Amino acid sequence: MNHDISLSRRALLRNGAALGAGAALTALPFGAPLLAQGTDAWPRVEALIAQYVDTRRVANMVAALGQGQQDPVFLARGTDGLGSQRLSDADSLYRIYSMTKPITGMAAMMLVDEGKLGLDQPLAEILPQFGAMQVQTVYDGPITPDNLAPAVRPITIRMLLTHTSGLGYGIVQSGPIAQAYLQRGLVPGVVSRIEVPGLFRGKPIRSLSAFVDGLAQLPLVYQPGTRWSYSVGLDVMGRVIEVVSGQSFDAFLQQRIFDPVGMPSTFFQVPEREVYRLTTNYLVAGKLLLPIDLPQNSIFLDPPPFPFGGSGLVSSPRDYDRFLQMLAGYGEIEGRRVMSEAAVRLGTSNLLPDTLDPADPFARDFAFGAGGRVGRGAAEGIYGWFGAAGTAGLVDMRNGLRHSLFTQYMPSTAYPVPEQFTAAVAADAAARANA
Repeated sequence: MNHDISLSRRALLRNGAALGAGAALTALPFGAPLLAQGTDAWPRVEALIAQYVDTRRVANMVAALGQGQQDPVFLARGTDGLGSQRLSDADSLYRIYSMTKPITGMAAMMLVDEGKLGLDQPLAEILPQFGAMQVQTVYDGPITPDNLAPAVRPITIRMLLTHTSGLGYGIVQSGPIAQAYLQRGLVPGVVSRIEVPGLFRGKPIRSLSAFVDGLAQLPLVYQPGTRWSYSVGLDVMGRVIEVVSGQSFDAFLQQRIFDPVGMPSTFFQVPEREVYRLTTNYLVAGKLLLPIDLPQNSIFLDPPPFPFGGSGLVSSPRDYDRFLQMLAGYGEIEGRRVMSEAAVRLGTSNLLPDTLDPADPFARDFAFGAGGRVGRGAAEGIYGWFGAAGTAGLVDMRNGLRHSLFTQYMPSTAYPVPEQFTAAVAADAAARANA
């Protein structure tokens, strides 16, 4: 993975703006009747979807909107690919990329709730190779002794969950550290069988344990606990979950989340039998959409090098809405308890460490929970995250409104979809509540 650094930071700021755009949701009274029985309650969301699909800026868009434990409303337009005959719907399959992170985060919260992990437990107690980390003194500078200093504190589980561990990310870093990640196969994600400039590139190392071992041999980009910096922390958390639970990471997710929540269309590897509903992923090049991952030849049909806890999942609008429904139910869905209420409340709260630099630009404006951003101020209670191919998944924990959007284009900064979507949801919800 190798994005231009300014592009990546701009994307993160856009995601922050998207949560801010949804702030109006939290001003609504809890339990307000935000959802109508039909789709006509969401005219602004429908108009946004039509605007993008009808002008062929994307091949399709599907929105899922639900409140509390009510069934969702799905708004869908377009086909699974330009030229495809299959109309996109709630069961179309989308590469959700970083929307994997909240799922990994909630898996970790289960183990915290069971006393098998501690939020402030040093990572080195579980993965000893992280016990004596070095840190770059000049950000993204040389990987040489004169630019390294010992870590002043240990990396903790809290830091992994909130991107404050000091670990880097190939989509953010540049210079020698980014090159070292690439050369050593420390590439936590896949996009295409072809090399796509500016997107994921390089060949990932072939196991999760080898991935974390390789990371431990390279320096951190910040002192642990001092800065919010988008990272591979949730990928490392996948290995932590394996060690603590005694299960492979993907098996843990299947047994503890996907099966009990009812998410049969969420995969690290798309089965051949499901290819017919896999969407096409596109690169936005000016006014053109260039296919970079076609269903019949998708890289997601291959077994992944390892289960990427930060970016690896393919899911459907119906499945991801069920994950959000479980969170909206504070761990319960359709009478089944999947997580404790305490675990959900903790995971959707602000978990940023108190060691953060007061000048940190992210922490000044935003909060972060278990793998997802948490709103502050007027947006308090909104939890969720976004995907690198234009997807969004959020739940307003105050009034139970869950809202997600699915499409497939890269880079995500090509269009301002996240903030437009959350603003449309907020406006439609407010209009419905005031009707």
